[in-house]
Amino acid sequence: MASCWWRWRWRRGCSWRPAARSPGPNSAGRAALSAPRAAAAAATVAVARAQMSCCNLMKSLTSAFPNMYRGSRFHHVTPVACCCSKTQSGEKYSDPFKLGWRDLKGLYEDIRKELFISTAELKEMSEYYFDGKGKAFRPIIVVLMARACNIHHNNSRNVQASQRAIALIAEMIHTASLVHDDVIDDASSRRGKHTVNKIWGEKKAVLAGDLILSAASIALARIGNTTVISILTQVIEDLVRGEFLQLGSKENENERFAHYLEKTFKKTASLIANSCKAVSVLGCPDPVVHEIAYQYGKNVGIAFQLVDDVLDFTSCSDQMGKPTSADLKLGLATGPVLFACQQFPEMNAMIMRRFSSPGDVDRARQYVLQSDGVQQTTYLAQRYCHEAVREISKLRPSPEREALIQLSEIVLTRDK
Repeated sequence: MASCWWRWRWRRGCSWRPAARSPGPNSAGRAALSAPRAAAAAATVAVARAQMSCCNLMKSLTSAFPNMYRGSRFHHVTPVACCCSKTQSGEKYSDPFKLGWRDLKGLYEDIRKELFISTAELKEMSEYYFDGKGKAFRPIIVVLMARACNIHHNNSRNVQASQRAIALIAEMIHTASLVHDDVIDDASSRRGKHTVNKIWGEKKAVLAGDLILSAASIALARIGNTTVISILTQVIEDLVRGEFLQLGSKENENERFAHYLEKTFKKTASLIANSCKAVSVLGCPDPVVHEIAYQYGKNVGIAFQLVDDVLDFTSCSDQMGKPTSADLKLGLATGPVLFACQQFPEMNAMIMRRFSSPGDVDRARQYVLQSDGVQQTTYLAQRYCHEAVREISKLRPSPEREALIQLSEIVLTRDK
């Protein structure tokens, strides 16, 4: 689906037409935009586009992708007019995070119990990020999906212990990947504090990440469901393959964007998609429901990362809890850069040398902020969220289903 969207925009130029070419940062007769002013302008336009008519968007998606937007096999289908958090009567549901936390009380305490370690230093390192200051976005989605699938299957409003365990395991796998990513990227800050590798060194940080993964694997084995074990071990493989994809690059522009989206799925969306599928398997025997859960997680996960890539250009370090423009400094060409490259082809050389020459990072940032790269990436994230809403709307109506719809809106509007 993702690569089709890319080729549609790239080759057919429907509604993703790039704006008229603007002068580059070094063009005569025009002063370069300051970064703060450009970022503010980009953010304003992105918000305006994000508020475009969802009905018109869905109409364009239906005509462009008739196979993807075919009729549902389920009876309980709610027409998706927009990513909103209201019922058909107009009553707004409570905060989806509050709804999800009902089943996640003691989340971090339970994770720390899984990490029972006798060595004081290793224990401190492994528990470092389980301080309750993260968003817990993944566990929230997992327990909401569990309830939504249980209600759809047999109107059960209870979350099984094994389904809750998946939420813990998902957070543990995610955190282990952060520890390892920070080593690979030589990152110095995350969530507003020093990274594990910055405090204890790279070698010990690698071991801490490995330990968290091993604890997650033991918890997964205790569930005793071989299908679920297979689903979640795929996540660990995807994380490794995604990291390898990030280390490489493509010369061909169409291949480059497909490469970026595949990397995005494996590094970010696979964990959400497969965790949602795992809880659906535990709560419902219907493979069609399993696919709905998987597709919702996949689409929300990709949108989440696309927005993250936008925020790397539009947010400040204090908001993000980590340095901004970090991707450019790491030599990574994300969505905003790849879209900007269509207006400023001179960026191709910078992408291929991974922004390694003096001044490349600053010039690339200016090109992105003068292009429509941020807006186009935001629009692409919108479309993934709309597809997620379309999928989850096939389930029987429930507060948890509506909360998952609302979460897709939160993904698009978050600022950190």
